[in-house]
Amino acid sequence: MHNSSTSTYNSPCAACKFLRRKCLPGCLFAPYFPPEEPQKFANVHRIFGASNVTKLLNEVPPDQRDDAVSSLAFEAEARVRDPVYGCVGAISFLQRQIESLQEELDAANADLIRYTGNVIDPSVVIASMQQQQPAPSAGFARVEGDFPRHSGFDLPYPPLWSTQNPPRRDRTNERGDIY
Repeated sequence: MHNSSTSTYNSPCAACKFLRRKCLPGCLFAPYFPPEEPQKFANVHRIFGASNVTKLLNEVPPDQRDDAVSSLAFEAEARVRDPVYGCVGAISFLQRQIESLQEELDAANADLIRYTGNVIDPSVVIASMQQQQPAPSAGFARVEGDFPRHSGFDLPYPPLWSTQNPPRRDRTNERGDIY
């Protein structure tokens, strides 16, 4: 949990400063939105609204509020960058990158086996590679370019990035973010 900046520096927290109100000693936002991070609260306020964040923080146990604010801040930042997909777009992109790297690793392992001249039963290699891959988290559907084959559903929108159509680099800001 962060230390409250209001008591140390007499500076209002980022939330109170943004909302143009006096930051009182028991401010609910002060521990999570220090004055040094004004954009963090601005994004959270823009996406969720101060009233909704207040309600949420009041409902969450105090020991879980730091995690809740981190999640809100991450989702808000993702929504600001990508208003349509939010953090799901980032997760989907990273999962595709993992799959691509796994394919590269599998190809490199196959090349290594071929170059070393060892004759290995392919079923043993496949079984060992399947054991190395982590199982999906229980209770969470895996976000991919399409839904799992057994679900019978297709994505209602085209995938963000595919290996055939990489993201365009001609529209980026100074940090390299695509817009």
